[in-house]
Formats: sequence, structure tokens, C-alpha cells
Amino acid sequence: MEKPQTEIISEKESDERRTSASSRKIAVIVGGSSGIGKETALKLSAKGYRVYNISRTPFKGERVLSLTADAAQEGEIEKAISEACEESGALDLLIYSAGFSMAAPLEHAKSGDYRYLFEVNYFGAIEAIRSAAPYLKKRGGRVVLVGSLGGDMPIPFDGFYSSSKAALAMLAREADVELRPHGVRVSALLPGGTATDFTYSRRVYNDEESKSYSSSVRKASAALANMEQGGMTSSLVADAIVKLAERKNPPPVSAAGGKNNVLRYAYKLLPERITDWMVRRKFNQR
Repeated sequence: MEKPQTEIISEKESDERRTSASSRKIAVIVGGSSGIGKETALKLSAKGYRVYNISRTPFKGERVLSLTADAAQEGEIEKAISEACEESGALDLLIYSAGFSMAAPLEHAKSGDYRYLFEVNYFGAIEAIRSAAPYLKKRGGRVVLVGSLGGDMPIPFDGFYSSSKAALAMLAREADVELRPHGVRVSALLPGGTATDFTYSRRVYNDEESKSYSSSVRKASAALANMEQGGMTSSLVADAIVKLAERKNPPPVSAAGGKNNVLRYAYKLLPERITDWMVRRKFNQR
């Protein structure tokens, strides 16, 4: 794994940065090189935070310090967070925004694909929280996990993603219970469809891979892409993340935007057979 992509500094300069960190908030974003994570990094930087990005692709720009790590590789996130916290001397906010999505039929999905998805979407978040906790407890820090409304409802042929996001929301609730006595609060924010390049990086199984489900996979993935590209902007979601991170008493789980909060509670109140029927219609499934 590469070292932080910053200039080489002397021991004296490093000490000065540590002193400055005592009065400046420090944020680490896992998955901050694009989309929602990038917008969040820029907004936090504009508010005076010293921001570190951890991702496979470096952040383009001088306002954010980048470390290279792969969330799917055990130990890399831990090492990167330790490097950022040791260099800055503190940590106030951890945001986990790394994500991977795949449109594939359950029957024919490849083990390597869905295991990789869970490594990035869920197990990477666990490693990030575990690694950041000792530093966050020193200053009563915050954690925000970027989930999805897809964790509250099924997304046809993107069920692995929905399952991982459902697990992420429960992880936030559990971590909040455990870390609250130490002054650390953990929350999951659930965006709905959001217009980012994440839509175009989705792993969509082709007709040969999908076999008898090919037509249904095409319809579902097209409907999902339209929903995302017609949804919230990444800037609005980033605003919601920053607002949640700075709340004195944040909820463990909430949706991004008033409309999505109403939709989330509606799905919880309606019978599952009704919501599943609505999902089938929305994604053009029989």
C-alpha cells in the first residue's frame, strides 16, 4: 500500500501539524475519490476540516490528502487509518462511503463477485470502525456509514447490495450502542437514488451469464439506472452527511432528504407483500 500522497516533511513540520490538529477537526473518508464521498470531502474541507481520503483511486485535488488502500483487502484499511491518525495526531470523524454494486440473478451469481461486494460494502466498514475507535474515543468523535434505502427494500437482481446495506444499518445501530458510553456516536445515512458515476460502474451480468433471467436483469438494471440518474445530487447527499455528522444527538439510522424519510417509514408500515408488489412494478418485473 502506498504512503500518503503528500510532500515529504521534516520532524519539526510534523510536530507543528500535530499541534495544529489539536484545534482543527480531522476527518477520514473511506471511498472519497468520487461521487458522494468526494462531495463530502470537499464540503468538510471547506468547513475547515483536515480531510484524508482512503481509496484505491487517489483524490484529485490539493484540498484532500490521499492514502491508497483497497477495502476488500484485509488489513489495508486499518493501516491507512493508522497512518492518517498518527500523521494528524487526532480523529474527529470517520465516514465510510466505499461501495460496490452488481446486477445478477441469485441462481447464477459468482461467489467471487458477491464475496467481493460484501468485503467492500460491509466488512470494510467493520475494519474501519475497529481501526478508528481508539482515536475517536479520545475526542468524542463521530462515525457515518453511507448506506442505502435499498437496505430497507429488495432491489431485483441487486439483492446482494441490498443485503449488505441492510447489514450496514444494523452495524451502525450496534456500534452506536457499544461506543456511546465512550463519547462516540455512530450513524447510518440512507440515500435513495443518487446521480453519480456509481450507476455506470455497476457490474451487470450479460445475457450469457444471466441465462434464463437475462431479460429480467436488463429491465431491472435499466430501471435502477434511471432511478439513480433521476434522483438526488451527490452534493445534496453530502450536505445530509455533514449535517448528520455534526448533530449533537444523531439518530442511529436516517434517510437522506425528507421525501426519502417518508418513503422509508411508508415501507416499514405497509405489509411486505404490498411493498414487494410495488417493487416488482417499479423494476418492471412480473
